[in-house]
Amino acid sequence: KVLIDVPHSDLAEELAQSETKIQVLQDTLQQVLDRREEERQSRQLLELYLEALKTEDSILSKVAEPEAAPRKEMDVVDTGSSSTDTSGTTALSDQVLAALKEKPAPELCLDSQDLELVLKEDAAALASALGWDKQKAGALQEACDQELSKRLKQVQTLHSLRSTSKGKKTLP
Repeated sequence: KVLIDVPHSDLAEELAQSETKIQVLQDTLQQVLDRREEERQSRQLLELYLEALKTEDSILSKVAEPEAAPRKEMDVVDTGSSSTDTSGTTALSDQVLAALKEKPAPELCLDSQDLELVLKEDAAALASALGWDKQKAGALQEACDQELSKRLKQVQTLHSLRSTSKGKKTLP
């Protein structure tokens, strides 16, 4: 940083080099500093991404814990013949259905594969399985679609950052 800040003529005189060579040297040093800063920012972004993944994993594990409790499982399974009938008509597991029923924002608690399953599900079958009306089930599917889209954009951004950082490493 100090070498970049020194005037060209002073540095050229001190190193007994031409001012054009010193200018090239200072430009190269500035590029190195810029690249280091970009790498630092990329690392910070990746750390945030990994932290978000850990947070998501902890949320998912908390969702799985209530499933181990017999009462909640019984409430879902033992509500009558309609509940056992709907489990055969939906591709969603009892765990996913329980999360959809119990959580205020279930789209944030489900992994991406479960979100895709909710989106593929027929709205009427989903409403029946949850004991909701079709409008509420449709709103849930819309929220799941938005969350899945957001996650896919984050992954695309990460891939873009990776390809950008790979491209910069090959530059002189």
